[in-house]
Amino acid sequence: MKRFFTICAAISLAALTMFALAEPAYAAAPDAPGIGSAIERALGDDGAGEGAPLSFSIQLLLVMSLLTILPAIVLMMTSFLRILVVLSILRQALGLQGSPPTQVLVGLSLFLSLFVMAPTLDAVNAVAIEPYSAGTLSADGAIAAAGQAFHTFMIGQTREANLIMFADIAEVGGFDDPADIPFSILLPAFVTSELETAFQIGFMLFLPFLVIDLVVASVLMSLGMMMLSPTIISLPFKLLLFVLVDGWALLMGSLAMSFG
Repeated sequence: MKRFFTICAAISLAALTMFALAEPAYAAAPDAPGIGSAIERALGDDGAGEGAPLSFSIQLLLVMSLLTILPAIVLMMTSFLRILVVLSILRQALGLQGSPPTQVLVGLSLFLSLFVMAPTLDAVNAVAIEPYSAGTLSADGAIAAAGQAFHTFMIGQTREANLIMFADIAEVGGFDDPADIPFSILLPAFVTSELETAFQIGFMLFLPFLVIDLVVASVLMSLGMMMLSPTIISLPFKLLLFVLVDGWALLMGSLAMSFG
């Protein structure tokens, strides 16, 4: 149960990080309070300054607002996108339109993402959640620390060419240190890189099943059985090949190691 709350808190901090650390289009007023101060006030932190804690309805609104953006955070800042795209391509390559169901693929992608993201979530818990809970770190500091952990993970999975492309589009100069790259550039570059990697893995998955389809179609044509759908005949052979090579274990292990 403690692990579950740690994961939820880490993802919530990631949601705040995306908005708190992204480069704004227009500079904020110098005296504007930080998002951490607003959170401390909303949660009733005694150190939040002179402002009184917000009402319960405002606190509830803040929590619900965070929950609405969690799906986007899971897609844009974790390994979930690559895993889900690869599994969807695998289902298409096998010729199985509805099996495994989409809900199963999403659940499998989610739990494998938690496995892949475990080191990052542990780092967020160690440098942000626990110090903030102990009162040794402010909300602004916790958000910055959590953002740095996710920033490190995303930088490691992002192609340099994509970073340069989005930096040129934003008319931002080069960055000497990867840690200086803002989330406004890192996020689209990370998502683009994840899609490119997922499509490359999907292409490699598709090839053996495509060969089976071609062989079956050629045999059926040579036998004059052109009215029989090749998909019906090739499906058992595809499933047999996938089972014989222990496809699920091989695929899950390869996906997890692709983030190493």
